[in-house]
Amino acid sequence: MPNLRTTKLGIIGAGAVGTSLAYAALIRGAADELAIYDLNPARAEAQVLDLAHGTPFAHRTKVTGGGDLSFLAASDVIVVTAGAAQLPGQSRLDLVNTNAEIIRDLMPRLVKQSPDAIYMIVTNPVDVLTEVAADVAGLRRGQVIGSGTTLDTSRLRWLVAEAAGVAPRDVHSMILGEHGDSAFPLWSNATIGGSPIREWADESGTKIFDDAKLDELANQAVLSAYSIIAGKGATNYAIGLACVRLVEAILRDEHMVTPVSTVLRDYEGLDGIALSVPCVIGAGGVQRVLRVPMNQTEHDAFHRSGSALRAVLEEIGQL
Repeated sequence: MPNLRTTKLGIIGAGAVGTSLAYAALIRGAADELAIYDLNPARAEAQVLDLAHGTPFAHRTKVTGGGDLSFLAASDVIVVTAGAAQLPGQSRLDLVNTNAEIIRDLMPRLVKQSPDAIYMIVTNPVDVLTEVAADVAGLRRGQVIGSGTTLDTSRLRWLVAEAAGVAPRDVHSMILGEHGDSAFPLWSNATIGGSPIREWADESGTKIFDDAKLDELANQAVLSAYSIIAGKGATNYAIGLACVRLVEAILRDEHMVTPVSTVLRDYEGLDGIALSVPCVIGAGGVQRVLRVPMNQTEHDAFHRSGSALRAVLEEIGQL
């Protein structure tokens, strides 16, 4: 019988995010093999063993890992979650210098192990680090992506769905820009079940999404991470699930449309920085960057995100 091609997902970091991602991938059967690397070999090996013990109840997945990067050889997708953790009250951009150095050291060594892999950056500040990773990796465009505002978008869809009384899958809205305080919703083309969000009404016919309500939902979506971090120290489950969906889209060549962070080329007047915009995700990573209409308010918000990121990149000598 011919050998069937197997898929391999590599994960950098055996902390809360990396193991939540691994656990979600195991349950969903996202890849045939999971390989976990951590600077602390004992922690990585313990996580591998714990996950492997659950495979009789999940998909048939080989789980390996430890403190050697060779475990990640021949990976199809490598997700980078390792880095200094965000502390309560600390912005994502405060993390930049420490984590940029980690990425600069790590990426060339990873590329030696898996030159054809798609690299997904999750470590914060994700947009800055996506730009750094793409620069030092020297890979083709689209091969390095950041999880970006995929999670912010998920948070927004859930919040809108709760307010509207519908399933989140029937809410079509996106958050673009920085994965951080300057992120913004694309309300101008948001819909619920095909109806423009501003036209959505409750059973009495009263429209419920006025400017004040939309501003409230946007703030909750963008800032919710801070309350989660204050309460339990990290956000991990939702980002784990979000990243697994991106991994599935890549490994299954789904051509899924979602906002991810990618280095932009003349997009709404911005060039050479990584921000989240709608992209087609499939085999090869970012297959296409989509250009979506923005009203003037959204255009201005997009440029504010760009200015915030550009300032940080200049500070660390990346631009």
